[in-house]
Amino acid sequence: MEQLAVLGGQIGIPVHKEEGAKDSVKVYQNAIAWAKKNMIDTVIIDTTGRMQIDEPMMNELSRLKNTVKPDEMLLVADSMTGQAAADIAKTFDEKIGLTGVILSKFDSDTRGGAALSLKTVTGKALKFTGTGEKPEDFEPFHPERIAGRILGMGDVVSLVEKAQEVIDEKEALELQKKMEKENFTLDDWLNQIRAMKKMGSLQKMLEMIPGMQGQISEDDIDKAELKSQEAILSSMTFKERYNHLIIGPPRRSRIARGSGTSVAEVSRLLKKFEKMRGMMKKMAKGKGIPGMPQGMQMPPGMGF
Repeated sequence: MEQLAVLGGQIGIPVHKEEGAKDSVKVYQNAIAWAKKNMIDTVIIDTTGRMQIDEPMMNELSRLKNTVKPDEMLLVADSMTGQAAADIAKTFDEKIGLTGVILSKFDSDTRGGAALSLKTVTGKALKFTGTGEKPEDFEPFHPERIAGRILGMGDVVSLVEKAQEVIDEKEALELQKKMEKENFTLDDWLNQIRAMKKMGSLQKMLEMIPGMQGQISEDDIDKAELKSQEAILSSMTFKERYNHLIIGPPRRSRIARGSGTSVAEVSRLLKKFEKMRGMMKKMAKGKGIPGMPQGMQMPPGMGF
């Protein structure tokens, strides 16, 4: 219950809980009354988890199902358990009837086999997958996209969708115009770094780019450098981020002190920014990225 309450707080979803309650049906009835009172029209019931099937649990679920009459009955299965997950899903489907499956730990090596086994055994759709511990790691299941990721062909559609969740379309168009005219500023760079962080794991994003799976490991991604860049950019004034040309030696010293870095690191960031602006101008004009298929463009915010 505490885990659910913490998660609900993180994503802005109210959670109804009753300390010490023993009767799940009574808790459900109280939750429905509470939801109606608070004008909530969708309720998710999280029942007890088990690695093994037992009769008392099944009886409780049957009783709850007959009272609730839910629109969906979804089993959350662990892809790491392999065939055991399929066996559990089969028993659940036979006893209480499932409408779909959610597969957790889908970033493991067994993901393809677990998905196929569950679908074959239950005949029910795999609706969602979890690839990590954070809310942003939970996503709808698209068979063709997942197949592309597993085969190393990427998943550009999902990548673009993730970008669209954190980048407004109007802002993206304005950003592209800035890139074309080399008007991209350090403030824009800071905003893009923050947007990328909202999109989740960099490793998972790289897997969605065609040809990139297996090319770069989590260890190759210098997360410390990204944090350092964000710290340096955050230590600048808006005026400095808007016009990097005014950042002379005294300003560089102040920025280094404020970000806990060195003057040399601040200077390297500024040189990198100058070089990056030229590269982004080519990308924005449709020249693409070396090594990527002709005509395929990176979504805004993902090119650097």
